[in-house]
Amino acid sequence: MDWLLNLFTDTGSVAHIALLYAIVIAAGVLLGKIKVGGISLGVTFVLFAGIVAGHVGMTAPTSILTFLQDFGLILFVFMIGLQVGPGFFESFRKGGVTLNGLAVTAVMLNIAVMFACYFVFFDTSDARNLPMMVGTLFGAVTNTPGLGAANEALNSVYPNGDAPQIASGYACAYPLGVLGIIGATIALKYICRISTDEEEKQLAKDAEEDVHVKPHHMTLQVSNSYLAGRTLQQIHDFLNREFVCSRALHDGHISVPNSKTKLELGDRVYIVCAEADAEAIIAFIGPEVEVEWEKQDQPMVSKRVVVTRPAINGKTLGQMHFSSVYGVNVTRVTRQGMDLFANPHLALQVGDRVMVVGPENLVNRVTSVLGNSIKRLESPNIATIFIGIIVGIIFGSLPFAIPGMPMPLKLGIAGGPLVIAILIGRFGYKVHLVTYTTTSANSMLREIGLVLFLASVGIKAGAGFWDTVVQGDGLKYVYTGFLITVIPILLVGTFARLKYKINYFTIMGMIAGTYTDPPALAYANASCSKEAPAVGYSTVYPLCMFLRILTAQLIILLCCA
Repeated sequence: MDWLLNLFTDTGSVAHIALLYAIVIAAGVLLGKIKVGGISLGVTFVLFAGIVAGHVGMTAPTSILTFLQDFGLILFVFMIGLQVGPGFFESFRKGGVTLNGLAVTAVMLNIAVMFACYFVFFDTSDARNLPMMVGTLFGAVTNTPGLGAANEALNSVYPNGDAPQIASGYACAYPLGVLGIIGATIALKYICRISTDEEEKQLAKDAEEDVHVKPHHMTLQVSNSYLAGRTLQQIHDFLNREFVCSRALHDGHISVPNSKTKLELGDRVYIVCAEADAEAIIAFIGPEVEVEWEKQDQPMVSKRVVVTRPAINGKTLGQMHFSSVYGVNVTRVTRQGMDLFANPHLALQVGDRVMVVGPENLVNRVTSVLGNSIKRLESPNIATIFIGIIVGIIFGSLPFAIPGMPMPLKLGIAGGPLVIAILIGRFGYKVHLVTYTTTSANSMLREIGLVLFLASVGIKAGAGFWDTVVQGDGLKYVYTGFLITVIPILLVGTFARLKYKINYFTIMGMIAGTYTDPPALAYANASCSKEAPAVGYSTVYPLCMFLRILTAQLIILLCCA
């Protein structure tokens, strides 16, 4: 039986280390699924399982724990960046500016409340109290990458390896952080006297009135004599409105028109445009008519084709010459669940779903050109991921001298890979990097990185957890964390409602995204039949994730160095 005892006690053996991580991760994931009041802590429970393991003496060499912790963090933040990259810059458009502004305000208020609690409740002469409050801050806002960034910055401030185990503060604040986010959003409903039924009706009404993005399909008969002999490009330039003409019926024959196609009186054309532009287009071209396109001599088909050929990555629709070379039209492109207007300057990316209209044989030809091989998309692009990690680590290691800071700022292994992943996710096609990764593959790699990080942090913190929390200031971390969670939500949420009249469900999603908290988003989605919470979440999530990681390092380097 000595072999079994050694398996659990020989901290230097590979078998022991693998067994330790397997036990901690499995136990944490399973226990994290237990729901109390419909709410669970999810994968973050791995941290608590690691703390228990470290407390009872199940550990591993510090160098191994540190490596797995840092590698897990790199993998986690890089996959997050790759996921949010395509929508990061688009989130600053019109409505997104207001939501992101409110989210940034909440992030700053979290930090302000943290400092207020530090000066009111803690002994400021003890140099370790402020780092512990930083750990409490990121537990209160349920942001694990921020904890990782703060840990990394602390290691540069304490190069001898005696940095405070701020995961203890994180662990104390996290459970009430999850509950506090949901509880505060519920409190907002009563503070602002909101009727959820009325909010649902308003969302439905707004969706019906959003004619600027809602597509409109119609068949028109050319009756304006001015258009006789004019090309579609000339008509488009005169109208100055976006539309796609996917089919034309002339003298009983169907064709797929392009920009040089000339229209004649009596021609019938199939137009796709924004609903807001439909009336003007009808007034200029001619009245709506009925045409059974599928019963004509050359019936047209519409097919959604997935871009899977790497050679297409980065090419614009104009460069593909679909109408002139292939005899088909592209009416829209769907990317990351979002419909994009098919303008000539739109660059295609692997994973895009393209709506192609034309004769069946020509549509099939375009299908082979674009790829349409779902099986090819199932494999993650490992080379792109690790090339990005290489560049991210190098970028994160670059020192930036900032006046007033005792040491140069480095984005580190958390911030560097995150920034590079966002840029690759958005612009990777320009350097011929295929960045598409299936949702399941991204989720798997992200979760593996997260559990490795949490398990390592928990095991390292476990040995001193009892002294730090139970016999120390653990209760303070709990209630100060709760204040850090709740106060900014109540202030920003009330202001968003009263000042900007933002829909309550959008506010719920915005709050969940600001705190990067999936359980809060799940609660918001369960409360609303529309997509408003998800839209609010995805609009602010990328910027807030970046700010949480950046501010974690700034606080440590500015205040603790």
